[in-house]
Amino acid sequence: MADLKPDQGFIDQLKGEFDLLVIGGGITGAGILWDAVNRGLRAVLVEKGDFASGTSSRSTKLIHGGLRYLEQFEFGLVKEVGRERAILYRNCPHLVHPEKMLLPLIRGGKLNRLTASFGIWLYDRLAGVKRNERRRMLSREETLSLVPLLDPEKVMGGALYIEYRTDDARLTMEVIKSAVAHGALAMNYTEVIDLLYDGAGRVKGAHLLDKRTGESMALNAKAVVNATGPWVDFLRRMDHSLDDKRIHWTKGVHLVIDQKDFPLAHSIYFDTPDGRMVFAIPRDGKTYVGTTDTDYKGSLEEVRVESEDRDYLLRAIRHLFPSLSLAPSQVESGWAGIRPLIHEEGKGVSEISRKDEIFLSPSGLITIAGGKLTAFRKMAERTVDLVCAQLGMGKEKRCTPCRTEYLPLSGSEGGVERFEEKEKEMIRRGIEEFELTEKRARELFSRYGTNVGEIYALIRKLNQASDREEERLIEKNETNHPLPDSDVGKDEGISSDLLAELRYTWEKEFVYTPADFLIRRTGLLFFNRSLCREIFPFVSERLTEWNGWNERERRRWEEEMIKEFEWGDTLYA
Repeated sequence: MADLKPDQGFIDQLKGEFDLLVIGGGITGAGILWDAVNRGLRAVLVEKGDFASGTSSRSTKLIHGGLRYLEQFEFGLVKEVGRERAILYRNCPHLVHPEKMLLPLIRGGKLNRLTASFGIWLYDRLAGVKRNERRRMLSREETLSLVPLLDPEKVMGGALYIEYRTDDARLTMEVIKSAVAHGALAMNYTEVIDLLYDGAGRVKGAHLLDKRTGESMALNAKAVVNATGPWVDFLRRMDHSLDDKRIHWTKGVHLVIDQKDFPLAHSIYFDTPDGRMVFAIPRDGKTYVGTTDTDYKGSLEEVRVESEDRDYLLRAIRHLFPSLSLAPSQVESGWAGIRPLIHEEGKGVSEISRKDEIFLSPSGLITIAGGKLTAFRKMAERTVDLVCAQLGMGKEKRCTPCRTEYLPLSGSEGGVERFEEKEKEMIRRGIEEFELTEKRARELFSRYGTNVGEIYALIRKLNQASDREEERLIEKNETNHPLPDSDVGKDEGISSDLLAELRYTWEKEFVYTPADFLIRRTGLLFFNRSLCREIFPFVSERLTEWNGWNERERRRWEEEMIKEFEWGDTLYA
């Protein structure tokens, strides 16, 4: 894959006219870009912040079939997302993993054995679940043996069914990398400040602002798609096409607790005292719990877990796991995200449909709104179908049918058929060739899949350079020597694998700021807050050097992480 850092050569590629401009770098926009370029369109995506910096890094991190949507009789949605998660598992196995989910049946809860058994039976068939993964009903004793922390006075039995876990931000990045590998262009920290129109009032591109340099440019495109998630109405207002169909923001919150305080060994989906359902999922030595579903009216730039959100989820945990007695101080981290739902008059936040919808404005601006992470590929297909129709393109004019159903994503080349073989080989190499612990080798593979080979190549380069430097110093009998240049050597106290990982994400995954690496590319802020804090100065120092920042620029981009730490310290103290 080519170097993805913006430079003058890259900017020059933005000249001329594109077939499609996609605005918004979350999972929906990424999917549209991937689909479009694979149909032969010249496509570009711009994102005003980092990729996946909004909703697409702050979900429950599940590719799930939406069991709860059966309550709303959304059978078509359940069927579609069930099929889509099977496709994602086949095409991106390093990021999409089957996860057995326990649904305990609780005295006074929403479901009894009969309704749960029938509901999950219907769910399995609508979602096309494979026979060996279909639901299994459990006795009270079997349920308690899986999750001994459950309140034995409340448990009547349980059901096991299949969900799929993922890393939402990394999935977004792999989709973008796949699109770029096929010839698309993508730019983060590039904001649309105005739309361009022709003499007939048809949208024909946008004025862009590069938030790194302060420079502006015009980009021309035959079609423009608004895929900005919670921000779609802002762009529709810019287009003077905001009508009665509007976005309804709801906030979802998750908390992260160390396994020593919440030693959950099995994922679980359980009732809250007020009749909602939440997930508790083990990951990387932690247990994360969520989500809430409340109206949101605040700023989209700083969506936070508030103390009332935290306390609500802690009460839900105590209700089902009374032996834990978790206190706010035991919450290590958390995140909050906004669901951009399509407003339905008279419906409560939990009743609003999660279906997507496409709006076509008089100017030709195409807006895709609503929807779920699981259905992003199908949402993209419907959107690009409309783009092709708008451009008058068919098979004979270069816009071929959608192909993404059969295309493995970056990091999962070869798909699920050879996945286990490749995983074992890459982990073995990490341990034997680079002296990584098995845990670290697995961590790198789970993030980058087969692309971890590029990180290994960087580790080798760093280690060889470090060895040469040591030999030179021994020959000269030098003891107090400066650190070797970070491009070819490794820093004191910082492992070469961490430096290589950072360098890889800077070169190949659009990392520009510390938050890009520590939040979206690695998830360290959420799942290893202490390590995140420890390496933050190192990450900032390397990025300052590689990006050529002055002190003012360094402080500007450090501030995002500093605010995250300060906010977390206040909430979880």
